[in-house]
Amino acid sequence: MMSAVQVPPQPQRLRVQAAKIRRRAPPPALVLVLGFAALIAIGTLLLMLPISSQARSWTPPLEALFTSTSAVCVTGLVVVDTGTYWSGFGQVVILLLMQAGGFGFMTGSTLLLLLLVGRRTSLRDRIAVQQSLGAPQLGSVMALVRRIAVFTLALEAIGAAALGARFLVGGEAGDPIRAAWWGIFHSISAFNNAGFDLFGEFRSVTAFVHDPVVLGLLGGLVVVGGIGYAIVGDVWQKRRWRRLAVETRLVLLTTLALLVVGTVAIAAIEWTQPRTLGSLPAEARVLNAAFHSAVARTAGFNSLDTSALLEPTLFGLMALMFIGGASGSPAGGIKVNTFSVLLVAIVSTARGRPSAEAFGRRIQHETVYRALAVALLSIAFVFAVGFALSLTSRAPFIELIFETVSAFATVGLSTGITRELEAVPRVLLILAMFVGRLGPLTLVLALASQRQPVSFRPAVESVRIG
Repeated sequence: MMSAVQVPPQPQRLRVQAAKIRRRAPPPALVLVLGFAALIAIGTLLLMLPISSQARSWTPPLEALFTSTSAVCVTGLVVVDTGTYWSGFGQVVILLLMQAGGFGFMTGSTLLLLLLVGRRTSLRDRIAVQQSLGAPQLGSVMALVRRIAVFTLALEAIGAAALGARFLVGGEAGDPIRAAWWGIFHSISAFNNAGFDLFGEFRSVTAFVHDPVVLGLLGGLVVVGGIGYAIVGDVWQKRRWRRLAVETRLVLLTTLALLVVGTVAIAAIEWTQPRTLGSLPAEARVLNAAFHSAVARTAGFNSLDTSALLEPTLFGLMALMFIGGASGSPAGGIKVNTFSVLLVAIVSTARGRPSAEAFGRRIQHETVYRALAVALLSIAFVFAVGFALSLTSRAPFIELIFETVSAFATVGLSTGITRELEAVPRVLLILAMFVGRLGPLTLVLALASQRQPVSFRPAVESVRIG
């Protein structure tokens, strides 16, 4: 007698099919990396066209690739002057690449975090991410994207209107159309922490060294953009310090501390330097020291001649650039969040605590391990690229390592040697910009996605430290 064939229940079939689809689908982090690479390729092709240059001639592929990578990765390093080399069409392409790169990274990193939290995580993890993102529900992805878009466009519109009015009143733009265009371009460049400018001759904003309005607007956009929607949204919703998420408090306190320390350090070192702050009145010295402390994280505008800064100042700026802005923002670097977690772990260890603690809350060991991995691998990468640059370029080492950190942290500050580098060093900086933009996020996502429940703990054995 034939036995009846058992048909698996419908829910079981669906689970099996879903599991097969997940196995075939590429990792989400890989999709983000490929998406940015495709955007860079499209930008490169557009910038190569004769219509993109003022001279109406074909742009060499490497120069177009460098500019496209710098724009998509919102870095600001350039090998040709943005204001004089590129035509109106080319400048629009750069603007769109900056906007797509900045907004794409903000939404992409947020959505990937939501996607990651939706798998193999506890309810506590989901609640923590929900609080940090300011999302009423973890499933409201499109609503979250819309809020990020409104946040971005609203601040950029306010910045564009204010900057455009200032350029028109001050007469720098010459006519209302150019003033409006300059306002839009520099507002988007500042909010996305890109650092591209249209003032010509690689001057950045040095012509506004005495102008608190322009420097204040640009610096404010850089700081708010570098903090990101999640932190600003948490502050807007809760409005009380004690109700803020631990991450929000850490980011705000660390950002403020870095701004103050950077301002004091730059002012103290450059105060009497005749080529930088020494030639300015006292109030302008403080203004420009504060501006450079802000834009070093990670916008790349400069109101002072970067090549004239003293070496201690360059080292201090490298530290600020390497730390960068907040996670989920257009800013680069290892992120303020990473630095804050490591700082909390150090302080907790010094106090004899068994785990990292901040504001009466315990930070998971896995978070500390990931922060340590991001920091150490970033240091190793910067060291490797800096070493490679020293082998392929004759520029002074301090300037090479400064350009390396600036590229990796997607800052864009330069001592002026980038446009003078040969092909191989330029390729190395392109690699540094791309890895610096996506590397830390990809690493964190990869580490988090491999998290597995521990069924047992190995035996303990001590290792000598120090």
